Amino acid sequence: MSLLRAAATVSSFTLLSRITGLARDIIIARTFGAGSLTDAFWVAFRIPNLLRRLFAEGAFAQAFIPILGEVKNQHEPEAVKLLLDRVAITLFIVLSLTTMAGVIGAPWVVMAMASGLTDPARASDFDSAVWMTRVMLPYIICMSLVAFASGVLNTWRRFAVPAFTPVLLNLSMIGTSLLLSDHFPQPIYALAAGVMLGGLFQLSIQWWALSRLGLRPRLIGPVKPALKDPIVRRIMKQMLPATLGVSVAQISLLINTNIATWLTPGSVTWLSFADRLMEFPTALIGVALGTVLLPSLSKAHADPEGQLHYSHLLDWGLKLMLLLGLPAALCMVMMADALVATLFHYGAFNASDVAQTRLAVMAYSVGLVGLLTIKILAPGFYAKQDIRTPVKIAIAVLILTQVMNLFLVPWLAHAGLALAIGLGACLNAMALYFGLRRKKIYQPATGWGVFFLRQSCALMTMALPLWFAANQIDWVSLQATPWLRVLWLFSALAIAGVCYLLTLLTLGMRLKHFRRAPDATHKANLS
Repeated sequence: MSLLRAAATVSSFTLLSRITGLARDIIIARTFGAGSLTDAFWVAFRIPNLLRRLFAEGAFAQAFIPILGEVKNQHEPEAVKLLLDRVAITLFIVLSLTTMAGVIGAPWVVMAMASGLTDPARASDFDSAVWMTRVMLPYIICMSLVAFASGVLNTWRRFAVPAFTPVLLNLSMIGTSLLLSDHFPQPIYALAAGVMLGGLFQLSIQWWALSRLGLRPRLIGPVKPALKDPIVRRIMKQMLPATLGVSVAQISLLINTNIATWLTPGSVTWLSFADRLMEFPTALIGVALGTVLLPSLSKAHADPEGQLHYSHLLDWGLKLMLLLGLPAALCMVMMADALVATLFHYGAFNASDVAQTRLAVMAYSVGLVGLLTIKILAPGFYAKQDIRTPVKIAIAVLILTQVMNLFLVPWLAHAGLALAIGLGACLNAMALYFGLRRKKIYQPATGWGVFFLRQSCALMTMALPLWFAANQIDWVSLQATPWLRVLWLFSALAIAGVCYLLTLLTLGMRLKHFRRAPDATHKANLS
């Protein structure tokens, strides 16, 4: 499978995931609005998400996938299966102990995450956050094992199932919020139950996919051999700096959530919905490309003659990311009001909530290209099993982000938190780029000047219809005619997209420039 086709597969299923995720958030906004209890849910949901990213999708994937690819290429299938058993057993035990500790210490965890909820006037919100945290904490066990399964499936180039499974979480939350809300003392508690059910559904389908490949591991087995396995220890050793690196990003998120709980009630929810909009391009472009690049980069690293190929892969990823990411950022900035109003301005989510969420979207958009660039460049280090460099960069960016918060939050409130994250992402991306260049890991190919010139012209052409739609249509006043609002938004985005593509085509850019897999290019260069 070519990298473009693989990225398209991941992106297509991720699009489905983000559509169902938007549907989920629309239902949450319509049903629960942006009040203090909704803030309590997002705080509670953020805690298992933080641990999931810490143990699973972030640190574990960065350490596991390159080593698994190496073992797959150099050892017999029996050795690979034994490694999978031992890694799964170790992961399951560590996460089970962590989850039990979290359930017992949930009040202290919530206090650390959202100290603003400790105000006596918000005691009921604090209790609700603790209850939902305890219900959702076991979700990290499911998601860590899902991340394990995804790493295996992606290494075997089975990208579809891992990309599809997040849809199940969204469907589960939608179903429980619509069907079970009346059966809980607080209706919003149904969302917490939906999270746990969604985690179980995701784990089930991933385990089924591993079974079809004959790679389903055991979760119960001898612990000592697993802990003493030299490759398992190597993965754990690699996870330590990776965990620190992921922790830096999560510490930043923790600090921002904590600050938001001291701002106007609803701030956490406004930021969460703005973040949902940012996840669309981040996942469709950045995550999709990063997912298919890491195994290919790991394979190129193992090839003694693969250095040129390594740069070709990063070049391909960066150009495709910019081709899609820059117009996405332009749409987010210019059409923030239209996007937020069309998606969330229903029921309990009022015009004031639209205005506040719009500010957060625009602030986040400043860092969209930075976030996407990180998804491309960070695997350039991970594939070479250099996790320490991105960690050092992340620590420096964390410090700078919090310094920016000191100046931006008093000025822009919750939007200042979003802007600090966006600017921090840009600084992170720049540091990764110069780090790859300094270590001579990445040598850009020729043609970047022409590429930027073509894209700049296309972006200027695209901005015209977006500017007209943003300034000539009152998106909030169209609440009474939601389908007309959807039609106007779709039309504006479609016209802008056509202008962008036609300009690129007129200037000589073609799909064939990105369709050919760098693997094929590399083979041609070697022959």
